Amino acid sequence: MSEDNEDFLDEELLDSHSIENIDIDEENKGLYEHLNITVDSKQEPLRIDKFLLIYRQNSSRNKISQTCRAGNVVVNGTPVKQNYRVKPGDQISVLLAHPPRANVIIPQDIPVNIIYEDDDLVVVDKEAGMVVHPGHGNWDGTLVNALAFHFEKNGAKSDLDRVGLVHRIDKDTSGLLVIAKNEYALSFLAKQFFNRTTKRLYWAFVWGNPQDDEGTIRGHIGRHPKNRMQMSVYEDGSHGKHAVTHYKVLERFKYMTWVECKLETGRTHQIRAHFKHIGHTLFNDERYEGHTPLRGVNLPKYKQFIKNVFEILPRHALHAHTLGFIHPTTKKELYFESPMPKDMADAVKKWRNYLEN
Repeated sequence: MSEDNEDFLDEELLDSHSIENIDIDEENKGLYEHLNITVDSKQEPLRIDKFLLIYRQNSSRNKISQTCRAGNVVVNGTPVKQNYRVKPGDQISVLLAHPPRANVIIPQDIPVNIIYEDDDLVVVDKEAGMVVHPGHGNWDGTLVNALAFHFEKNGAKSDLDRVGLVHRIDKDTSGLLVIAKNEYALSFLAKQFFNRTTKRLYWAFVWGNPQDDEGTIRGHIGRHPKNRMQMSVYEDGSHGKHAVTHYKVLERFKYMTWVECKLETGRTHQIRAHFKHIGHTLFNDERYEGHTPLRGVNLPKYKQFIKNVFEILPRHALHAHTLGFIHPTTKKELYFESPMPKDMADAVKKWRNYLEN
């Protein structure tokens, strides 16, 4: 997958006797990390900001300070300020947000649909086909390159040296993303995505006609044993990580169905892998073999119809429809909806017309 980056963990800097575990949300792998720390019995009293700088030498004092301010440093179950002094036996939980790493982010004048912006953040309605941030095979032409140009052009002031991605979606998935413009906003928003308190719904077209109008798909998700470009579902939990997807049918087209999805967990390709697992692969999802007629009659006329729809919708049919979160400064909820993109809307019209005739 072109957007995969390595986890930004310098484990050799961590005291193995003090770190219990590090949790990474697979959907946003590399954008933040969760540390659970047990303070050593011989530890002398020390301000927690200095303590964390020892453990995370690749973090700045400002990052640690803003992480504390955002409520992302919790000691014995209670958020603490940066002047808290750690004591032996303290249980520390830290959520650190990271802008994605790349050698050089080159600002590029690329059109991007910004639907909201203030001093703390920007909300983008991403078109299908745009990679979110530079990575293997996609070092420029990304959303991050476009936003770097936008911020530079408009003189946006920030204490981040990179564009502050909070989450991401696949290249061919369209829809809503929020990007932080300063360290505090990045930490505050990252906590909401990590805790799954944001309001996000996806629209997808899937092959076939699911039996129930609403349902839940459960099954661990991990790398496919043979095809490393795919994720597989392991119902017995023998591999991968716990994953849950809730769905609701919005409209049926006999051989294809429009569904709304809500993720209880965030795993790489979760919606795509889960629906393939239950026999309803995303429409025109080439990576998961959804780019050939999987349902319907074996007639030349029907096959030509599907070919025409594929030309209208030349990518997997997945759209990040809604995005809601608490603003880092005002503490008020912001909520956005992205209308169905033209390629998916045109496909719906095509299917409706086909069934009527």
